[in-house]
Amino acid sequence: MDYRIFPPEELPEAIIDLPLSKSISNRVLIINALAGGDGVVTRVAKCDDTDVMLAALGSSDDTVSIGAAGTAMRFLTAYFAATPGRMVTLDGSERMRRRPIAPLVDALRMCGAHIEYTGEEGYPPLKIEGTTLAGGEIELDGGVSSQFVSALLMVAPTMSGGLKLHIKGDVVSQPYISMTLGIMAEWGVEAQCEGNVITVPHASYTPVAYAVEADWSAASYWYELQSFSFGTIGLRGLKKTGSMQGDSALQDIYRSFGIVTEESDEFAGVLDLMADPDLTPRFEADFSAVPDIAQTVAVSCCLLGIPFHITGLKTLKIKETDRLEALRRELMKISFVVDIDDSSIAWEGARCPVDDNSPVAIDTYDDHRMAMSFAPVAWYVLGLIIRNAEVVTKSYPDFWNHMRSAGFVIEEISKVEGEE
Repeated sequence: MDYRIFPPEELPEAIIDLPLSKSISNRVLIINALAGGDGVVTRVAKCDDTDVMLAALGSSDDTVSIGAAGTAMRFLTAYFAATPGRMVTLDGSERMRRRPIAPLVDALRMCGAHIEYTGEEGYPPLKIEGTTLAGGEIELDGGVSSQFVSALLMVAPTMSGGLKLHIKGDVVSQPYISMTLGIMAEWGVEAQCEGNVITVPHASYTPVAYAVEADWSAASYWYELQSFSFGTIGLRGLKKTGSMQGDSALQDIYRSFGIVTEESDEFAGVLDLMADPDLTPRFEADFSAVPDIAQTVAVSCCLLGIPFHITGLKTLKIKETDRLEALRRELMKISFVVDIDDSSIAWEGARCPVDDNSPVAIDTYDDHRMAMSFAPVAWYVLGLIIRNAEVVTKSYPDFWNHMRSAGFVIEEISKVEGEE
């Protein structure tokens, strides 16, 4: 479905009940399964990615398809490989079959895993024969995907010899590795970290009661919207301090764009986003630790007229789409000419002419973050069209309902009407 979006005259005061973190949810589900399923996980995220994980963990089928859920593909590859007696072919969407998984498969094989490629070498589908992994001492490139590291770490306690993991080179998305280690510790397994060497002992997870916190990456779209407008948006369920989510850095990032984050005096558990006129004249940052919010920040900078240069984005090319190229194309539709390379995006103020008489339709490339990072642009571009708007269900199924609660009018239109 395609949506046409119109903003309210003024942004009303609204409190948004953010979705729970799918990153935390998926890690907790894997660890709970490795603990025998005896933990009490009171709530997990309600979204496509977590639904896929729950279905896969509860399935006894010979073939398990995870669709476009990259986290599920990485985590389940390790989980099934470390589950003695489990025989399964792990498959996904056509895009998933083009997302590399060889570094993780190679590392698991060095630990004793039995994994075969049933299609193109280095890519899903995977035929997995679960066994007790031996573990030992291995190396893994930290510059490809932190999910490869997290997948190995979570199954490491089940390895008969434990695991000593040497992470080579620069580590991308380091906060996600820290998140994994933190959750493992809460479930009774303490890893030792010395520089880029992580040692996990052979041990058993201890089932616990666990509550998942709200998702900081989902908060990014509300920070973006608040930066375009006045009023106050409240976000419920976030931890202002002490969050294990790296994307909590949004508080500092958007302070540069005139947004102050404060704990609400009126509502418990709510963070208020308040507009401030003080904007940075230029934004430069390395996002290697927080690549998931790069799209939102890039769009924000352009609409606010702030030149920027964001580096550390090499993992964006192997996400649901090539996110850097997608950003370049879609920002050009609203006149912004950005420069990209394999690991960065920049805008120095260049604009191109656009046809003001034609509707602006944003393609989403089966990528939930493209839909949500461009939706607030409707504040400036009246009648903005978001194509295939249903992709938000991957991480934030209530996103459009929440936009309506913030005063936006959202109309479903035909595909033909939405075409340029």
